[in-house]
Amino acid sequence: MNLTVKALNRTALLACAPFIGMMIWLLLSDTVIQLSNEAFPKPVTEQAKPPEADIMPAAKGLELAQQTASQTRESIQKQIKLYHETNEDMAKISSIAAAQAKRPLLIYDRNITSKLGKVSETIESDKLRAQLFYIKAENFSAYALKVKLKSADAMTMTLGEDELGKAETTLAAVKRNNAVAGVNAGGFADGGGKRYPLSTTIVDGSYATGFEPPHANLFFVGLNDQNELIGGKFATKEQLNAKKPKFGASFVPVLLRGEAPQPIPAKWQTSPKRAPRTVIANYKDDQLLFLVADGYDETGSSGATLEEMQLLLQRYGAVDGYNLDGGGSSSLIFNGRVINKPSDGNLRKLPTHFLFFK
Repeated sequence: MNLTVKALNRTALLACAPFIGMMIWLLLSDTVIQLSNEAFPKPVTEQAKPPEADIMPAAKGLELAQQTASQTRESIQKQIKLYHETNEDMAKISSIAAAQAKRPLLIYDRNITSKLGKVSETIESDKLRAQLFYIKAENFSAYALKVKLKSADAMTMTLGEDELGKAETTLAAVKRNNAVAGVNAGGFADGGGKRYPLSTTIVDGSYATGFEPPHANLFFVGLNDQNELIGGKFATKEQLNAKKPKFGASFVPVLLRGEAPQPIPAKWQTSPKRAPRTVIANYKDDQLLFLVADGYDETGSSGATLEEMQLLLQRYGAVDGYNLDGGGSSSLIFNGRVINKPSDGNLRKLPTHFLFFK
């Protein structure tokens, strides 16, 4: 066992002898071994670090870009502020211009309203403005209804119970259609137990009884698709259609054209001389005016003459005026109430009614 260990030790000594000798020589000798800088690897940070000459232009470029961005942002903010200020100024200018444009209309409306007197009641909505006035003339009492239509569906004309040949009071028509006001419309003729509108009648843009050329001083009056009053004697259907009527009825006679009174047929000057009357007219701004005069009966001894109705229309500044069915047919409903005093003692059932909606 000892022999084996000794043999191994001897072998290891022989193997290490050259290295041990070299180390002793290095320790005892003056020989210096130097390695160059290139022999040592540089840190990664130093390898990636660009030369200072390359850093300076990049830094200046970045600083310039920041300055440009800041200036651009400030410029955009100024432009946005200017844009909003300009819009506000334009809105103010537009509002002022609109107010100035309406000023003549407001002055005109104030003038025609003052001629009618004190407003008794007003119905105001997005669709219309309806003003009621009480009038005391020398020979009769009357009522005025001034209406400004603001929408296409603010006014219409209906048949009695919505059927040709049937009739109902204006109050019944107002209630049935949920209207806020109503006035009797055109004349009528009875036949076969039914009551038919007189001559040319248009409802909802359609002819209810067909077109009838004017005769016996009859005229047609109604509204067109622009809520403008149209009326007169139309020789042909094409002439009337050219006015684009939405609705309308017929009666006699024409009272006013272009603010000028029209000749009243001899028959209508005396038959009857005085009576309850209903008149439709318009103003320069397309507002409508309805006049309803009271009378005790249809004998010609009470109520208004047609000449007196003409004078009222002129006094109130109307442009065109047309006589509607009168006598016991005269009806004025406002806010669910009968305003006039029907000569029959009660409202008459009629085939046509002008209705107004809130």
